[in-house]
Amino acid sequence: MGPVGADAEVEPGSLLVAAPTLNDSNFRRTVVYVIDHRGEGSLGVVLNRPSEVAVHDVLPAWGPHVSRPQAVFIGGPVEQKTALCLAALRPGEDHRSLDGVVGVHGPVALVDLDSEPESLLPRVRGLRVFAGYAGWGEGQLEGEVEREDWIVVPGLPDDVLSPPGVDLWGRVLRRQGMPTALLATYPEDVRRN
Repeated sequence: MGPVGADAEVEPGSLLVAAPTLNDSNFRRTVVYVIDHRGEGSLGVVLNRPSEVAVHDVLPAWGPHVSRPQAVFIGGPVEQKTALCLAALRPGEDHRSLDGVVGVHGPVALVDLDSEPESLLPRVRGLRVFAGYAGWGEGQLEGEVEREDWIVVPGLPDDVLSPPGVDLWGRVLRRQGMPTALLATYPEDVRRN
């Protein structure tokens, strides 16, 4: 019997919460939202790494419409020149009836940044733009989960739009119940303990 979270299925909409012991600088204390997961690999974006760059400076049409902070988030180390946009659709909206939108999980959808924001805006609760993404080759993510680098938990649409100043890593862990919730108390720097 593995620890809680080791047996959760990775699927679109899952969160990968970095274990406190994962020290890779790209992923330390990160929460990754899984967008795609299949045999040949997995893809997701880091939800809790805002950059200093305003969306307005790189995508002026979208800048005023993204959720606060209106910054580009660093989605991961792969292809940082590529921008991805995630939206949380309003209740009752169906991604299949919207142009330029691909459903990920529940109300969360990928938005084509070449489409017109105006037609989409009334139908979304929020938008976030990510530069780059986290990617895993065939079997790679499963190996990291088995090694307990990641705790796999269900994501909530609000996680994708988490506001500035929220410790998303701690918040997601705390809502898992015991014993996983205890990990949220893990100190930022163990040497200081």
